[in-house]
Amino acid sequence: MFQGETAITIDDKGRLAVPTVYRDAVARECENRLVITYNPFESGSLYLYPQAAWERLRDQVNALPKAKAVNRSMQLKLVGAAAFVELDGNGRISIPASHRAAVGIEKKAVLLGMGDKFELWSEQAHHAQIRQTISDADLSEELLDLQL
Repeated sequence: MFQGETAITIDDKGRLAVPTVYRDAVARECENRLVITYNPFESGSLYLYPQAAWERLRDQVNALPKAKAVNRSMQLKLVGAAAFVELDGNGRISIPASHRAAVGIEKKAVLLGMGDKFELWSEQAHHAQIRQTISDADLSEELLDLQL
């Protein structure tokens, strides 16, 4: 559903304008509602899920056994930090200040369409990720099978 990279400016009130190319899909398929939460795998990034996709993931994460610390950490970062955000009349969403501060998002950010969700990266963290290269030692069998 979502793909592509867009440089985003966050205004003084913590709002970002959802790119027009995505607004119809967000309105139609998400009823203008998204869920924002932390990316538990990468610092400097937030996840933005359509509500239906979020509810499926939330239920899976909450079903994990709480006796394992890694499961509790996943529940804390994904479910505990989740917040609903809704597009306003100008196609903007407000990013909670706590989320922005935790991942270092200030004025400039990068929105990535990742298929079933968006990732919102601080500009610095995104640049650092893009500059990293994949070495032969990083290649798994699945990656070796890709026809790039």
